[in-house]
Amino acid sequence: MTNHDQSKKKIYNPSSKEGVNDRQIISGNPTGIVELTKVKYQWAVNLWDLMLANTWFPKEVDMTQDARDYKQLTDFEKRMYDLVLSQLIFMDSIQTNNLADNVNPFVTAPEVNVVLVRQAFEEALHSSSYAVMVESISENTSEIYDMWRKDEMLARKNYYIAKVYEDLEANPTDHNKVLAMFANQILEGIYFYSGFTAMYTLARSGKMLGSAQMIRFIQRDEITHLLVFQNMINTVRKERPELFTKELEESVYAMFKEAVRLETDWGKYITKGQILGFNDEIIDQYIQYLADQRLKAVGYEPMYNANHPIKWVDKFSQFNEQKSNFFEATVSNYSKGSISFDDF
Repeated sequence: MTNHDQSKKKIYNPSSKEGVNDRQIISGNPTGIVELTKVKYQWAVNLWDLMLANTWFPKEVDMTQDARDYKQLTDFEKRMYDLVLSQLIFMDSIQTNNLADNVNPFVTAPEVNVVLVRQAFEEALHSSSYAVMVESISENTSEIYDMWRKDEMLARKNYYIAKVYEDLEANPTDHNKVLAMFANQILEGIYFYSGFTAMYTLARSGKMLGSAQMIRFIQRDEITHLLVFQNMINTVRKERPELFTKELEESVYAMFKEAVRLETDWGKYITKGQILGFNDEIIDQYIQYLADQRLKAVGYEPMYNANHPIKWVDKFSQFNEQKSNFFEATVSNYSKGSISFDDF
């Protein structure tokens, strides 16, 4: 028996008789015991293993040269770098809390719960990474950390991202739980990418190479996070097809459309047309391309039919040992070991 539209799952539920095959991503009736010897969702265990294999630590990245490079950046490049850091700090901060407080409490499959706990840890690790970057290069660390209060464009984008999560907390229907999964897919798969690409564009010119390496580690994590939510969405679609209504589809497309608008506006705002190799036309096409890939990954038709305008980013963002396509979020082997992901 399932409890649809419940507020949160019980931490300890000894009256539950739910078997492994009865598990559901949402609105199940778990006992509260984490049993990983018996699992229903093998993709979650695969991702758990991958996340563990990808463990890294921010202070391993040498930022010595970046401190010197930063002083030589143009005013436009410094502005872009600082704004990117401020935005990334916000998103990983909100996601650390959102996953623990506002997503995992509604997920009722223990193997997915542990993956979300690991993801929350990685989001906190990314916050630590940004602290290393800020403290290595900035003459005024408080200024970067306070930009979300003072920069109107950044504040507007942050508010929209946070509102979807607040809607779930205020009204935890199964419909809103699914919408929150899409919101997380959008955050992990669209909202980070203007910032990531801005960092890679500097590195392609031989600047801020330590920062680009830090972003590579972060992006590798974010791809696993994207896979978590894409698998959750596709699994719920099979388990609860009645939730995937025309109304939901319209809401999803509206969310993607607004995400594309916000992220392209943000990309143009941080570059001001002054960053070689990352102009307004590229930003438009690139973000539209990402949205199309994300939609196709969860069973919806693309909106833009856009082509990838900066394929060099795909290779630039990868580690030498990786065999993956970051932008379609398919993985064959990009951990330190060798793991098969046929389930994806």
